[in-house]
Amino acid sequence: MKILVTGAKGFVGKNLCAQLNNIKDGKARGYGDLTVSEVYEYDLDSTPDDLDRWCRDCDFVFNLAGVNRPKNQEEFMQGNFGFASTLLDTLKKHGNRCPVMLSSSIQATLAGRFGTSEYGKSKKAGEELFFEYSRETGAKVLVYRFPNLYGKWCRPNYNSAVATFCHNIANGLPIQVNDPNVDMELLYIDDLVEEMICALKGEEHCCEFDGVETVMKVDGRYCAAPLTYHVKLGEIVDLLYSFADIQKTLMIPEMPSESFAKRLFSTYLSYLPKEKAIFDLNMNTDERGSFTELVRFLNCGQVSVNISKPGITKGQHWHNTKWEQFIVVSGHGLIRLRKEGTDEVLNYEVSGDRIQSVIMLPGYTHNIINLSETENLVTVMYCNEIFDKDHPDTYFDPVEKQ
Repeated sequence: MKILVTGAKGFVGKNLCAQLNNIKDGKARGYGDLTVSEVYEYDLDSTPDDLDRWCRDCDFVFNLAGVNRPKNQEEFMQGNFGFASTLLDTLKKHGNRCPVMLSSSIQATLAGRFGTSEYGKSKKAGEELFFEYSRETGAKVLVYRFPNLYGKWCRPNYNSAVATFCHNIANGLPIQVNDPNVDMELLYIDDLVEEMICALKGEEHCCEFDGVETVMKVDGRYCAAPLTYHVKLGEIVDLLYSFADIQKTLMIPEMPSESFAKRLFSTYLSYLPKEKAIFDLNMNTDERGSFTELVRFLNCGQVSVNISKPGITKGQHWHNTKWEQFIVVSGHGLIRLRKEGTDEVLNYEVSGDRIQSVIMLPGYTHNIINLSETENLVTVMYCNEIFDKDHPDTYFDPVEKQ
């Protein structure tokens, strides 16, 4: 398929084109037999001849071009309605009845606080223009009313509060929150791109609108991405500040696989300045080597790295409930465990040449010995609990009985 994307350098366009090009270049998986042969990227630096040629050749159009922040209100209609007319007239000129997607806005409902929105009126006019084009030509038209969008590459201090908050907090700048209880419907850019590729495959999700509320409906007039999040503004800000604290606390907040928090964290990271993409960790060093915490998880423990110098033995303790995994990634060592109250010792010889995980069993005192005379022993250690100095659940007892 040959795909025309207008507004290709905007926030949505840039993300969509990146994934379409991944598909075209064979880098993306999971799209079945979908093939993309060309991605025509139309933007402000494109020419009328480009638009004419691409409208003649394309098999699908994503119309993402539009005006969000004009100098005057009249530019809304010129930018959002005027270009749409040019695009459709060019397709008609070439008799190209390929499917056309239109990016509209929830403001086009003209409901509630959007009742007097000039931007909404221009988007509504564009929608009707597309529906009329479909009636006239028989071409398939897919109209998406986007809620608030967020994700990587979104321009801060423009028309996205999430982008602005991410940018400012990542860069140590102040933010202004007038009402933390404001509820926002948010659509993540990757979820939107996946829906747009569904549309490309003829598998779009349809809907109607009850005021500003999206109601998924198989035979709906409009289209929508099925996964959005309703989140309070104050909750967004709290999450972002917790992300900013990770470099000090190493604490990763809970982020289930389909959660808003997971998507927001990836968004936040995309705004980190280069000097914050690297940070020091606290290495606890002594004559034996070092021990460094890498990351902590609120309900899932922590990960650390232990470095033992040649000939050194570390550990010699046991736990009641706490358990650990030792994974030697470099060097040659011996891990020993002895069940408390017995003389039976379990011996596991380990090496970075063969990555293995050894579990420190509750109720077993254990140690780790660097068998090399020249090389450090490097061990990644997972513990199911974050260390609590007031309740360490750690009891000294040598593995080797005296």
